[in-house]
Amino acid sequence: MSIFVTGAAGFIGMHLSKRLLEDGYTIVGYDNLNDYYDVQLKKDRLGILHEYQNFTFYEADLADREALESCFEQEEIEVVINLAAQAGVRYSLENPHAYIDSNILGFTNVLEACRHNNVKHLIYASSSSVYGANVKMPFTTSDEVNHPVSLYAASKKSNELMAHTYSHLFDLPTTGLRFFTVYGTYGRPDMAYFSFAKDILAGNTIKVFNEGNMQRDFTYIDDIVDGIVRLIDKAPQPNENWDRENPDPSSSYAPYKVYNIGNNQPVKLMDFIQTLEKHLGIEAKKEFLPMQPGDVQATFADIEDLQKTTGFEPSTTIDDGLKKFVDWYKEYYRVD
Repeated sequence: MSIFVTGAAGFIGMHLSKRLLEDGYTIVGYDNLNDYYDVQLKKDRLGILHEYQNFTFYEADLADREALESCFEQEEIEVVINLAAQAGVRYSLENPHAYIDSNILGFTNVLEACRHNNVKHLIYASSSSVYGANVKMPFTTSDEVNHPVSLYAASKKSNELMAHTYSHLFDLPTTGLRFFTVYGTYGRPDMAYFSFAKDILAGNTIKVFNEGNMQRDFTYIDDIVDGIVRLIDKAPQPNENWDRENPDPSSSYAPYKVYNIGNNQPVKLMDFIQTLEKHLGIEAKKEFLPMQPGDVQATFADIEDLQKTTGFEPSTTIDDGLKKFVDWYKEYYRVD
């Protein structure tokens, strides 16, 4: 099977592509290698993928419709996994147009490419940020998500709405995945755990927001990849029991489905920092600050739906996951 992975040079995209290549799939990678963070890190991830003969790569932007259409004309693609996006909550306050170009215009082009090339299944990245102002825990996909608190979150909710439209109009099977705070080796430098490690090792003070009173459903990259792989051959079917008077937001009369994909075990931010300190062997200097605009106090994933469909069972503890990350970080950046 030939699988098209957008954001292949990204954190999740690289790990997923590597796993699929090892499983024998043919992977067509697509990424614009933008400079939102260190481009060399993206190139190093790609270097890992280029070691496999069954990997082909296109450097282009999803917003470039002609480039995307050309790629689909040259490749026989059966499944699309869309992981490319302008990421980051805080950056959306500074550069909102980047989110519209990538997450809205780019996703529209992906949907059109799937529609016109008989793609059997589109899996796409949504985000736990869509839960926005919701406070009922754990977050479940049957909850309404109509109160985003960042443009990034709004763009991801828009992706879910757009996907449903194509499932309805063109019978395109679409699966949305609401990722919960993914971390691990070759991660994104703009993520808190990554910047914490960098600052702690440099002797700099780390900024701890909301006075440290935060919880996150941290999910290790290997568990995320396992969940995605399990869904590839499980394209959603129309839900015959879908009730138009009491509609379930996570499914539909169309071939459409949304899942949470997380660890199902939220961790206090201060516990997370202490575990990172333990593996770095250094106690962090901390500055406690108020909550940032666009942020939320806690995330907690209800993953029952995904477990029932795929048998998904995250198994990496925070202790094991952070040890793997620290070991990689020290080797990659040549830290003694």
